[in-house]
Amino acid sequence: MANVLFLVGSLRDGSFNHQMAKQAEELLKGKANVTYLDYSQVPVFNQDLETPVLPAVAAAREAVDQADAIWIFSPVYNYGIPGPVKNILDWLSRALDLSNPKGPSILQDKLITVSAAANGGHEPLFAAYHALLPFIRTQVVGDFTASPINPEAWATGQFVLSEETATQLEKQAAALLAAIQ
Repeated sequence: MANVLFLVGSLRDGSFNHQMAKQAEELLKGKANVTYLDYSQVPVFNQDLETPVLPAVAAAREAVDQADAIWIFSPVYNYGIPGPVKNILDWLSRALDLSNPKGPSILQDKLITVSAAANGGHEPLFAAYHALLPFIRTQVVGDFTASPINPEAWATGQFVLSEETATQLEKQAAALLAAIQ
């Protein structure tokens, strides 16, 4: 069975993107093993911290190494990639052998797709991911899914996918599974 690593771009407990990830996890049930990347202890990238490899960075690399694919669930921060997500991608995109900066990273050729729960700003966010992911030598899979946040979620904390978005998420899950095969 395939192993899919979920990277949730909001570190907030119960975030809308985490709720979206839980719904995607249901779509993969019985088809893939899903794990969640804990990158909450990874510091802001600094070359002075690269050696020796920090335990939090080593754990993140190990999780990526075990995954057949990565699915990012990303909020939109100021029309772009959230700082914590960019930071972990910066760490993971570094060459494993620092004496060869152009050498492979743990992300080398890793299959990646992106979904986002946010009210607006999806186009610039997705454009940023479409520019970044190939640059860090990953393989972008399928169409990205954008979901507006249902208005009552701000009061209740409960994120609900529209039928249209649920269908898009199903197609995205199928494309990711097909790419893994």
